[in-house]
This record gives sequence, C-alpha cells and structure tokens, in this order.
Amino acid sequence: MKLSRKYPLNALRVFEAVARHRSFSRAGDELGMTQTAVSYQIKLLEEILGERLFLRQPRQIVTTEAAERMLPNVAKAFELLDEAMLAGRQAGNETLEIHSSPTFASHWLARNLGGFQLERPGTAVRLLRVSKITDFSRDPADVSIRWGVGPWPEHECHLLGRFTFAPMLSPALAQSIGGIDRPEDLLRLPIIGAQQTSWLTWFASAGVDAPDLSTHTRHNYVEQDLCANAALAGQGVAMLNHIYFAEELAAGRLVAPFNHRCSDEIGVWLVLPPSRRNTAKIKAFRDWITAAVAADRARSEPQG
Repeated sequence: MKLSRKYPLNALRVFEAVARHRSFSRAGDELGMTQTAVSYQIKLLEEILGERLFLRQPRQIVTTEAAERMLPNVAKAFELLDEAMLAGRQAGNETLEIHSSPTFASHWLARNLGGFQLERPGTAVRLLRVSKITDFSRDPADVSIRWGVGPWPEHECHLLGRFTFAPMLSPALAQSIGGIDRPEDLLRLPIIGAQQTSWLTWFASAGVDAPDLSTHTRHNYVEQDLCANAALAGQGVAMLNHIYFAEELAAGRLVAPFNHRCSDEIGVWLVLPPSRRNTAKIKAFRDWITAAVAADRARSEPQG
C-alpha cells in the first residue's frame, strides 16, 4: 500500500475538523475547502478504512463508533505535528529565558554566559534578576537559578554548589585599625548584613563564641551584591562567596583575612519544571552550567 494511502494526511485532517465541528460546511470554512471537497476526502477515508465515519441526520452530523475510536489519537497526532513544525521554525531563532537570584545573575552568570552562547549560537538568552520564587505556570521562564536549602517539590532541581564564604573588606579599611590578626578584630568594624546566619556560622567555624551583632544595623542589606558594593567602598566587612568575588580578591580590591573554607546548607540550584526536562535548549543549558560552575569553583574556592 502506498504511504499516502496508508496515512492519508489530508483526509485525516478533514476528518478531525468535521468531527470537531460536527459539520461539513464549518470544517470546509476552517480548512478553506468547498463542502464537495470535504465530502470527497471523508469518502476517501471511509473507503480506506472500510467503515462509515459520519451519519447524516436532519440538521446535524453524527459520528459513528469507528469515528469516536479514531478521533482522540488523530487529534493528538495533529497536535504533535503542529508542535514539531513550531519547533522546527524556532530551532534557529529560539530564546532561553533565565530567572536568577540577583548576585548569581550579576556576579557569575552575566560574566560567563558567553561560553554557553558560543556552544549554542542559535539560542538567544534573556536573563532576568529576580528575588521572588519563579512560578513556571505563570512566568515565561524556562529555568530558574534559586538560592536556598532546596530541593523544592514539584520541580526538577539540580544543585550547582554550596559555595564557600568568608569575611571580606577593603585593604584600606583593614589598615584603618592596624590590620586584622584575630577573628574578633572584625567586630571593631561595621558588619554589613549582620542579620545573615552565615556570620554566626563563620564565627563558629573559626572557634569564636557567637558574637552579639545586634548593634550592627547600619548596613542591613540582604542581597550579597549590595553587601559587596558597600565593602568595596570601605563601609564595612561583608560575608561574601569566593566564587563571586575571585577577581576582586585577586586584584587586591578586597581581602579575606581568614580565608579558610566555610559553607552551610544553603546552595545555588538550577530549577526547572519536569515537563520541560527534555527540551533541547534546557538540556544544553543544564549541561553547560553544571560543568562551568564546577570548573569555576575549582579555580576560585580555597583548597584544603
């Protein structure tokens, strides 16, 4: 049997439209065909199947049992074909929308995204800094970079890393008190973002009893990039991740007087809806960012 007779796509498309509209004339209007042409395609399909598909009754068309058995799979098949055509049209001009926590977006992702775009030049990237949790049922994001304990239910979550952190400050500020020799010396300076639990975690790892930071309220910032800007300006000491500020440390704009490894349960996660895990652009981004973050951590974080 010829392929065109085994899978008569034109006739099947007409069948789906007639069954959906319960009308030969309305199906013809949708498909741009005359009612005679619609009737011919249905007759052709019935001859191939050896079954009646529609019964003409006064003022209506009734589907037969054979038509009811066929309709769900035929409709689904055309939906899949439509999706395939759409994917083909978009393949050379697709967009990946990324929602990211602010510091990761500005101090890591924006600096490194060029590597992904070199690997996948046909994919445009739209990067948005967001503080709220991305709702994939409402937001147009393809993936989200989230900072937290994780993982989160009903999402596919890939841990990119629990990054090491340490107190960092400008060299001039350190010299203003004659240098910093002991962790307790930091308490003589303004503490930026003192409400962050990472401060107590770091002091504990350094063998210092939990200090009272309640008086350090001047720079009550939450986002790490704001804390870093204040530290660079000499306004105080900030608890910062090595991976974000490796360049500033290497250039001497910031110093980490006690540069030992310290981390907690909070990590950076790549989050995406499970229904899109096999989308080519998302798979490519997941593979790239996982490898790129791991390589950068090996370069930027203190060893040992």
